[in-house]
Amino acid sequence: MLSALEVVTVVVVGLMVGVEFSVAFVINPILDGLPADSTQLGRAHGGRMLGAVMPFWYIGSLVLSAIWAVTEWRQPGSGLVVIAAGLLLVSVVMSITLLVPINNQGKTWTPDNRPEDWKEQMHRWDRFHYPRVAVIIAAFALLVVARA
Repeated sequence: MLSALEVVTVVVVGLMVGVEFSVAFVINPILDGLPADSTQLGRAHGGRMLGAVMPFWYIGSLVLSAIWAVTEWRQPGSGLVVIAAGLLLVSVVMSITLLVPINNQGKTWTPDNRPEDWKEQMHRWDRFHYPRVAVIIAAFALLVVARA
């Protein structure tokens, strides 16, 4: 049973890392290379789509990691899982306090109602997103090492 929990946790967190890495280093750079209206519409659509899924994914990853940490308390590697869960908690706090407020505004914008500084706001979101990606990559790496 515990092994299944470990595998599911690693897979769920790993997929989340892949999506967020892709947003940071593939999707947003592609969108930023398009004409302004297309960039803004693409980012707004992505904000709506991922904004609906990612809260469950982040919280689910944190819960799975916490369950793993509790069930393997004082076993070899459990300290790594506790640190990973702590990092995932940091990523949730970062999301709620820094990224979600910007996303909630951006996902409602259209070329007709967007503010003049919309690009600066999107780049501010990107600047907060990069460290969050680093945090979840670190958590993922710790979970993989703990599983080994």
